[in-house]
Amino acid sequence: MADSGVQRVAHDLLGEPHICGRRISVRQVAALAKERDTEPETVADRFDLDVADVYHALAYCHDHPGEMQAVKRERAEAIAAFSEEIERQDGVDPKTTDNE
Repeated sequence: MADSGVQRVAHDLLGEPHICGRRISVRQVAALAKERDTEPETVADRFDLDVADVYHALAYCHDHPGEMQAVKRERAEAIAAFSEEIERQDGVDPKTTDNE
């Protein structure tokens, strides 16, 4: 496949790969297309992307599995740290699933 010279993935937004010129991350595109089994054309329509952007994001995930796992891990750690920092009223425990 010939390289068109168009950069479709940027690394300058929030420390993870994104579609160039857009705020949607490669991780988000892959989650919709792979994990939620959404057709690439549907993902492209939903976010006003070129279908090639979606396929390129999926290829990027396939070509850089270590980086994508690190991004996923860092995001999970950041969410966990943030949830621990939230000030809550006495007796409120975020780990409790019982709503009684």
